[in-house]
Amino acid sequence: MEALDDLAKDVIERARTHGFRIVTAESCTGGALSTLLTDIPGAGEVFFGGFVSYAKGYKQRILGVPAALLAEHTAVSEPVALAMARRALDLTGCELSIAITGVAGPKPDEDGNPVGRVHIAVAGKDGSASHIRCDFGQASPAKICSASVRSALQLVLELME
Repeated sequence: MEALDDLAKDVIERARTHGFRIVTAESCTGGALSTLLTDIPGAGEVFFGGFVSYAKGYKQRILGVPAALLAEHTAVSEPVALAMARRALDLTGCELSIAITGVAGPKPDEDGNPVGRVHIAVAGKDGSASHIRCDFGQASPAKICSASVRSALQLVLELME
């Protein structure tokens, strides 16, 4: 299994090759993806920044995720992950965004989403988008965070192929 820092290095290198700037919108990972990306030498050339929007209200205020979308689908859903990714693009003018929203535990969220459920979305300025739902099960919050970051990096690499 490829190390997380190797995946992050591949993302930074491909973004540089494509001339993409990257923005993140993270919830359950609490900025772990952004931290991993910024640890890569040369990341400053392509990494624009990130939003850590842990609470629903913050997703609304900062990222502009509609309250109705959160109410209908919950914060841990495909529509919300895609909205987070698209709004991060709109707010920054970047070419690529990565959004992660989920439940790292130790208990289900207020909407009944189980521990380990994570939605990841990647969106491009060209209108492209991709989404995956992951169910990591009753792992520790740290393992869910790490698995979420790995899945996000793999998804963005697939989109940039």
